[in-house]
Amino acid sequence: MKIDIFPHILPRKYFDRMLQVAPPGLHMQKRISGVPVLVDIELRLKIMDRYEGYVQVLTLAAPPIEVVGGPEVSPELARLANDEMAALVGKHPDRFVGFVASLPMNSPDAALKEIDRALGELGATGVQMFSNVNGRPLDRPEYQQLFTRMAERRLPIWMHPARPPSFPDYAGEPRSKYDIWWAFGWPYETSAAMARLVFSGIFDRHPDLVIITHHMGAMIPFCAGRIGGGLDQLGSRTDDPDDVGALKRLRKRPIDYFRMFYGDTALFGAWHAMESGLAFFGADQILFGTDMPFDPEKGPGFIRETIAAMERMRAPADEKAKIYEGNARRLLKLRVR
Repeated sequence: MKIDIFPHILPRKYFDRMLQVAPPGLHMQKRISGVPVLVDIELRLKIMDRYEGYVQVLTLAAPPIEVVGGPEVSPELARLANDEMAALVGKHPDRFVGFVASLPMNSPDAALKEIDRALGELGATGVQMFSNVNGRPLDRPEYQQLFTRMAERRLPIWMHPARPPSFPDYAGEPRSKYDIWWAFGWPYETSAAMARLVFSGIFDRHPDLVIITHHMGAMIPFCAGRIGGGLDQLGSRTDDPDDVGALKRLRKRPIDYFRMFYGDTALFGAWHAMESGLAFFGADQILFGTDMPFDPEKGPGFIRETIAAMERMRAPADEKAKIYEGNARRLLKLRVR
C-alpha cells in the first residue's frame, strides 16, 4: 500500500465558507481556485484509481485558517474543515484512511479544544501547523500548550511552510518577485521554524514528539554539514545573549535535534534529494507524501513522479516498505488492511 500522508484538499463546504469570510486578495486564492480536484471528490477518486494501492490521509490546503479569518471566525472554520474531512473518511474509508486536523492557531485556547475534539471525537490522526502564525514563531509561549498536548496524545504534528508574496526578499521592495517567496522562501520557512523549535528546547521537554516536516525537512538534509559544525559554534559570531547562551540550555548538539524531526517524500520527483533525506533522517523517520494536487497537471503529476522517485531511490526494499506504508501505520496508528 502507498499511504500518502501529505495530499491536500479543500472540502466543498469549507471552501465555500472560506471564500465568504476571507479578506480581499486572500493569499493563495488564485492558486487554489485553479485546481478543481481540491474540491471535486469524484475527480480526486478517479485520479487515485490510476495508482495501485494508493490511499490518502487528508490534509487541508493552504492558506492557513488564521490567514483566512481572525479569532472570531477561525474556530468555526477549523471545526467545519475537520468535520468535513472526517465525513469523507467515513464515506470512503478504503480511499481516505485518515485525516489531519486543522487548528485555529490565532486562538491558542480554541486550538487546544479543537485538538481534543478532533482527535478524541472525530478520530484525526494528528494536527497540522504552519511554520508561523501570521508571522509569529511557533516557539512563542502561547503555543507550547499545543505541543505539550500532542506529546501527550502521542500523535504527529504536520508542519507546512507559510510565506506569502507580500514578504519581500530585499528591504525597500513591496513584494517577493518571480515566486521566490514560494520556490525558496518556503524551504527557508520550514528550516527556520525547525531551528526555532530546536533552540526552544522542545525535544528536551518532549523527546518522543513527532513533527513531520513537509518536503523532506526542507534545507536541513542538504545543509547538514553546515548545521553540524556551524551551530556548534553558536555565539561566536554575534554578541546577542540569546545566541551566546543557547548551547548551554540544550542537552545535545543542535544537529542531533534536527535529526529528531521526520520528513515526507514530497520533493516533486527529485530522487537524489530523497536520497539525501534518507541519509539524514533514516528510513524510520520518512513517510510517503506527494503534495497532490499542486503539480502542473493539477492532480496526477506529483503522485506519479513521487512514486517514480521512490522506485529510483537507492534503498533496500524493506526501507521503501517502511516509507510507503509501515511508518504511517505505526506513527498515525492507522487501522487499515
